[in-house]
Amino acid sequence: MNKSQPFACTGADIFDGESLHRDRALLVREGRIAGIVAPGQLPEGARRIALEGGTLVPGFVDLQVNGGGGVMLNDTPTPETLRIIAAAHLSVGTTALLPTLITDTPEKTRAAIDAVARATRAGVPGIAGLHLEGPHLSIARKGAHNAALIRPMEARDLDALLDAACRLPSLMVTVAPENCTPAQTRALSEAGVTVSLGHSDAPLETCREHIRAGARAVTHLFNAMSQLQSRAPGLVGAALSAGEVSAGLIADGIHVHPESIAIALRAKAGPGRIFLVSDAMAVAGTDLESFTLEGRRIRRANNRLTLEDGTLAGADLALADAVRLMCGPVGLDRAQALAMATSIPADLMGLEHGRLIPGRAADFIHLDDNLTLRSVWQNGAISKS
Repeated sequence: MNKSQPFACTGADIFDGESLHRDRALLVREGRIAGIVAPGQLPEGARRIALEGGTLVPGFVDLQVNGGGGVMLNDTPTPETLRIIAAAHLSVGTTALLPTLITDTPEKTRAAIDAVARATRAGVPGIAGLHLEGPHLSIARKGAHNAALIRPMEARDLDALLDAACRLPSLMVTVAPENCTPAQTRALSEAGVTVSLGHSDAPLETCREHIRAGARAVTHLFNAMSQLQSRAPGLVGAALSAGEVSAGLIADGIHVHPESIAIALRAKAGPGRIFLVSDAMAVAGTDLESFTLEGRRIRRANNRLTLEDGTLAGADLALADAVRLMCGPVGLDRAQALAMATSIPADLMGLEHGRLIPGRAADFIHLDDNLTLRSVWQNGAISKS
């Protein structure tokens, strides 16, 4: 294939990250989006790729990816591990992701920061930054995180995170107010870190202190956090009522009931919005039936990942499946659901992904009319068909 020859995908609707376009073609030139045009306006010599219905969509953007391809970032935080994880998620339609380190030691955290810095300098496709989920969480809401490694944020931790913010293209850090002060949240936010509240049992007003200090996200809404109750709105209440924050959501029908999702969407104050995450583990992109995390076996069965005691440990979910749940049981229209997996998370992190805009990398996917993944392009090159 001549990479300099422009090509156009025709025959499918096009979702540009915000709106649906019908009877249009997606034009790509030298690995970049060149425009969304009428088929009759294509330049002479452009190669046509005829698609049979469905929708062309920006590649999915996933801000919480713990592993894939049989490996976890926690196992061996190296650029090669990141390459394996990114390739596994590319196969299910994710073209930009934040590899996520689950609560670990300071040494492992430094190694993960270094690995992402090296991978992004080397141009490893798909790696858009880093998400550190812990270790500054609440033991009371630890979920599958190792309680022995959870601890308060100290001055040296803050310094390491501020240094990481200078080295990485983007950084998200999940903290619980129980183990992070508003002053620390403010320092991180002012340095460009996206502070996300999660794994927390904190009351509403404490959560709001951190939002006023600059927290701009909430990690996997409803899961591992203080719940919305009549006299205690908790972190769920803070997430829904604070327009400053956006919230990730694991839409697998297991972590959160579809009706709870629908209620949350109606209740969410803007401009912050709810977006989809996979919370994927090592099994993503594989047929593995189990794996280990820090010596603990995690079983895969009936679309669930659980520790031996039944505690949910991440999710067995691809974002295309989450979009289908949003369009099906939750009842969203196609554009709303697709934005939750593309432009909304990308905009939160300030990433140049999630939208089909002229000049941006030609990272896009083809979903059929049942929202099943058919093809994936990254930088204008097809990687799955």
